[in-house]
Amino acid sequence: MRNNIKVQRAMINITQKELSDMISVSRQTINAIETGKYIPSTILALKIAKIFCKNVEEIFILDEDD
Repeated sequence: MRNNIKVQRAMINITQKELSDMISVSRQTINAIETGKYIPSTILALKIAKIFCKNVEEIFILDEDD
């Protein structure tokens, strides 16, 4: 699974720390999600999508082998 969180953050000019504070996780969690080392829970994915006013499918993209 891929994601475009980094791009979305840049579009609204927020840091990993600011995003992490908004959804009550650590900055390291955001970094791990952005780099594909951690797959977020459904709740966390929904919170992230809500921050960016997007659908989950616009933030997280399934690869064909997922």
